[in-house]
Amino acid sequence: MYSWAHNRRFNGYTEYIRKAFDGRVQKVVVDAGFTCPNRDGTKGTGGCSYCNNDAFNPSYCNPIEPLHAQIAKGIDFHSVRYRRAFRFLVYFQPYSNTYAPLFRLKELYEEALAFPGVAGLVIGTRPDCVDEEKLGYLADLSQRYFVQVEYGIESCYNKTLERINRGHDFETAQRMIQRTHELGVRSGAHFIFGLPGESLEEMLEEASIISRMPIDTIKFHQLQVVRGTRMEQEYIANPSHFHQFSLEEYIDFIIRFLERLSPSIVVERFAGEVPPPMLHHLSWDLIRYDEVLKRIEKELERRDTYQGSRFKVQDSSKRLDSIRDLGSGVQ
Repeated sequence: MYSWAHNRRFNGYTEYIRKAFDGRVQKVVVDAGFTCPNRDGTKGTGGCSYCNNDAFNPSYCNPIEPLHAQIAKGIDFHSVRYRRAFRFLVYFQPYSNTYAPLFRLKELYEEALAFPGVAGLVIGTRPDCVDEEKLGYLADLSQRYFVQVEYGIESCYNKTLERINRGHDFETAQRMIQRTHELGVRSGAHFIFGLPGESLEEMLEEASIISRMPIDTIKFHQLQVVRGTRMEQEYIANPSHFHQFSLEEYIDFIIRFLERLSPSIVVERFAGEVPPPMLHHLSWDLIRYDEVLKRIEKELERRDTYQGSRFKVQDSSKRLDSIRDLGSGVQ
């Protein structure tokens, strides 16, 4: 048994969320029609160079439909697919879901929480789209519901964030993760491996940097070059600037990264999936994420290694504490 109290060789999200609710809980994605400050001209236009939200929105998710209709469709979809799911988290995913006045956020979040079977919220956003007032409101909500803010950070390196037109620096992400933690709101983070200009050594070093942040959960995606994005044009012009992982290389990289990552951080996902027609090229054929995960776990077992096996306590000396008890304050 590992420090996360189950037998998988990494601190897994399925077990994390099951502990909070004593059963299976499923995320229902909704599109509430938000945008981003680097799309609407506030900080820039065109968005992040890799971004095409159609690449990961589920079919039942349509911003034209009212929020309650999207939730109903999502619950119906997951109730068939996952029959053991009896509670749901509404996942505000596309674009920046705190990028609106607080009164509008309250309307949307509270409408979602009032829907039968909904136990909480996961709110995807950018670290430059939150402030004290919004976090204070989310802190109040988190006393009664499961609430998590999921920050798109993507890279720890400002050179990369500038190159992909992210519109904020890494220091902004660090500050907001810290403040979210101080106010007692759960936080998640999202990172992409293989962004242009980053070496394998730089990507591996991010494990130590991330481990110094009070993050509750984390998602990792390999870079996938999506059709119709500015990154596709950059890739066509300069493919040598990109590190395109083969599946075998990515599994090796993820395991080496995982060994260096703090065991207190819950891993939600190791890789991403984009519908094949939307990709500039297929690098892993048609292998689904479930198979990728099986191969990662099999290789962890073969190497007899696990998350944090090479982690040093001093690497996270700035981390404030371990993950809070999931069961507290959740209806």
